[in-house]
Amino acid sequence: MPKSSSNSSNTSQLPPPLGRDAALFLDFDGTLVGLAPTPEAIEIPPALVPLLGDLREQLGGALAVVSGRQIDSIDRFLAPLRLPAAGEHGVQRRDAAGRMQEQRPPDLVPVLDIANELARVHEGLLVERKHAAIALHYRLAPQLEAVCRDAMSRAIANHPQLELMHGKFVFEVKPAGVNKGIAIDAFMTEAPFAGRTPVFLGDDTTDESGFAVVQPRGGVAIKVGSGPSLALHRLESPLAVYEWLVQARDMLAARPQDTASQPEESPRSPR
Repeated sequence: MPKSSSNSSNTSQLPPPLGRDAALFLDFDGTLVGLAPTPEAIEIPPALVPLLGDLREQLGGALAVVSGRQIDSIDRFLAPLRLPAAGEHGVQRRDAAGRMQEQRPPDLVPVLDIANELARVHEGLLVERKHAAIALHYRLAPQLEAVCRDAMSRAIANHPQLELMHGKFVFEVKPAGVNKGIAIDAFMTEAPFAGRTPVFLGDDTTDESGFAVVQPRGGVAIKVGSGPSLALHRLESPLAVYEWLVQARDMLAARPQDTASQPEESPRSPR
């Protein structure tokens, strides 16, 4: 795969093998699964769910999905797995013991009204109402990017408690002060993640906050696809991610005796 330049002018390279002492964090859309015209149209590779189950066991449970989706959507697509997860960029978080933390949603009615009116006027736009966010998808009408950005920016202009995120063909209004990096930091204070080396894979600008947390901890940040990134490592597609995860599972399975590097579980930090 050709090497690509990152924002920090470092050279991106293929990621190293996954160690048994890793804490593995995975974005969902564009990383574990390919993007689709609508959030519900994604296709889950048949072997993905058992692969994630194997890796969770091999890593002592230290595997989590960190996504812009709601957690119940992640669960539905990965059933019967119920992995530790952060949803809506960290607005929701379920720890390894199954305990859910969820921020109270802000008043999003004015934002929802503006997004719905825009979708009524312009064909190809999709409004997604989440627990604490409004996403305006324009994948089916990419020529409307500037129109969507301007409308959503105006919607939050007098609401400092809200912020606008730009992902791949989506503008999303969410509570200010939450992101994937904060969610990963929280996981890293808890068993079974604490004391491990964090590894985070993501494809989008919304994943950069996670890369910014993982690399200073001595972890591995992996950008999926093209484009500038803080991540020092790169895989070219969800298919490449799948192949890398298969290789990781097979390598770990070939070394079942290699448990010396596995950290002891740390008690859950007070929240």
